[in-house]
Amino acid sequence: MQGILQLEKNSVLYRYRNLFIYGTLLIVAVLASYISNPVITTAVLASAVRQATPIVLGALCGMICERSGVINIGIEGQMLLSAFTGFLANVYLDNLFLAVLVAVLTGALLGLLLAFMSVTLKIDQIIGGTVINILALGLTGYFYISGLTTSGKLQPIRLGPLADIPLIGPIFFSNPPITYAAIILVFLSHYVLFHTRWGLRTRAVGEHPRAADTVGIDVYKIRYANVIIAGAVVGLAGAFLTLESVGSFERAMTNGRGFVALAVMIFGQWTPFGAWGAALLFGFAMALQTQLQFTGQFNIPHQFIGMLPYVLTIIVLAGFVGRSRPPAAEGVPYEKE
Repeated sequence: MQGILQLEKNSVLYRYRNLFIYGTLLIVAVLASYISNPVITTAVLASAVRQATPIVLGALCGMICERSGVINIGIEGQMLLSAFTGFLANVYLDNLFLAVLVAVLTGALLGLLLAFMSVTLKIDQIIGGTVINILALGLTGYFYISGLTTSGKLQPIRLGPLADIPLIGPIFFSNPPITYAAIILVFLSHYVLFHTRWGLRTRAVGEHPRAADTVGIDVYKIRYANVIIAGAVVGLAGAFLTLESVGSFERAMTNGRGFVALAVMIFGQWTPFGAWGAALLFGFAMALQTQLQFTGQFNIPHQFIGMLPYVLTIIVLAGFVGRSRPPAAEGVPYEKE
């Protein structure tokens, strides 16, 4: 037994040693780039944080669902329909705050639909998520009206002297509200999941629902609540696209971000900080390909440069998915005895 514990301890120390080494190399590379060209380096890194926002919100949605035992393939559809309803609310109500609330409510309602299909009807959860994706694509395509415009979008908020710190300030302390909210949600979800009774019950339901039921935990209630909360989180990602990033709506504008969020969640080992780190990696690839297309330094067709973030996603999936261990009861409908 002592030998096994020592082996596990050495394994943990090895992982943290590698994390320390990679982190140090990354910091050195960023500082070297900043010294050589501070303007471009700051712009790319700030863009990476913003590009990562809808991805990490989608990943948090998937994580919350799967930690409670429900697979959510419908993140793409939830994000898309939330973006659409948030945009329409902004057009007709001319109020950005209410528009964000409408987007969040849309995501929560779609979460309720997924929970009803998965927990109550006990249909295949992959099919349930696919239904949401098809529903969102069809509704937004049918009701989309070209030419609609809004009075504006959410603007960056500078956090006082913190925004003036070289390199760090423009990246983390001069962002629009939803970007700040995404960062806060990463820390909040980590605390709730690993340091509260609710988080413990959520993880118990996702790992061994029958044991959780035995000690008096309502499995159905926990799954319903988590899937609805997760829907609200991804609704915020939809609001980001139309109310903070672009300011308008286009058909299928999510462009696969919901599926990328699933890959990011797996790469992050179903943890908030892991998902955020993976989302930042994807966001950096997005920002880098935008910068490469803007500068035109490489005589390469822009389609190949645009492939960079998605090629990175494929590499991540190929290299890490097989090493990941999902919650044991995910995707399995619970039958109460």
